[in-house]
Amino acid sequence: MEENQTMVMEFILLGFCLGPRIHFVLFGIFSLFYACTLLGNGAILGLICLDPRLHTPMYFFLSHLAMVDVAYACNTVPRMLLNLLDPAMPISFGGCMTQTFLFLTFAHTECLLLVVMSYDRYVAICQPLRYSAIISWRVCITLVATSWVCGFLLALLHVVLLLRLPFCGPHKINHFFCEILSVLKLACADTRLNQVAIFAASVFILVGPLCWVLVSYMRILRAILRIQSGEGRRKAFSTCSSHLCVVGLFFGSAIVMYMAPQSRHPEEQQKVLFLFYSFFNPMLNPLIYSLRNAEVKGALRRVLCKGHSQ
Repeated sequence: MEENQTMVMEFILLGFCLGPRIHFVLFGIFSLFYACTLLGNGAILGLICLDPRLHTPMYFFLSHLAMVDVAYACNTVPRMLLNLLDPAMPISFGGCMTQTFLFLTFAHTECLLLVVMSYDRYVAICQPLRYSAIISWRVCITLVATSWVCGFLLALLHVVLLLRLPFCGPHKINHFFCEILSVLKLACADTRLNQVAIFAASVFILVGPLCWVLVSYMRILRAILRIQSGEGRRKAFSTCSSHLCVVGLFFGSAIVMYMAPQSRHPEEQQKVLFLFYSFFNPMLNPLIYSLRNAEVKGALRRVLCKGHSQ
């Protein structure tokens, strides 16, 4: 047993068990989606940097959300694309643990950033006269730094608990990336402590933030309905609806992923859910913010007009 444990130095990602022709089709589609994700989030970051009107706390938080989305895609998609071309290509043990750690870091950080953004909208709409005093730049930096640090530490905890386990075979991960639950299935030791840690982290990072967001938006909705000005009400709905769509996609897909009923092929179902959670969400977020946010569309027009004038 000790000899076998030292032999597992790499894993094989099974990915999508389809034919070579389907793999090539998926490679083309996913490559296009990957490019759209990078371009869309890159455009959001560029607009926020170039347009002084977007140098506000709300767009400061949005810029970090865009960075997390880019990091999500860069962590999982390139390896998935390579795996579609060469399903037998192995991933090293260290590379697998790194991918798991980065995915968890970005997932936790995005949850907390969405909570921070909902708090920002709550203060902006429910306490507009005190907004500048409450959401100062010092507070913004502290909230964002706390989100990143908490995401990092939670991911580190999971990976440390994972590294203590022996892996003595098999070495095939039935997923398109090193997702922690799929990796745990390969451990030849008791994983109850890991399962408890994952459950506790899910309550802290998913259920808790979701409850906070829902309470915040209930108060925001009540405050919006009290706004007398039609223009003010439309602007409030415009900024909040974008964030609410992103929250719905992120938390909705996460809840479905962890609470979906078991089917005849639960692992294949899980792959599709993770594909939406970690791939399509980052691609859709910039579209939501650009299509539903008047300030972002205005900034895009100003940048394009400025480019034409030069």
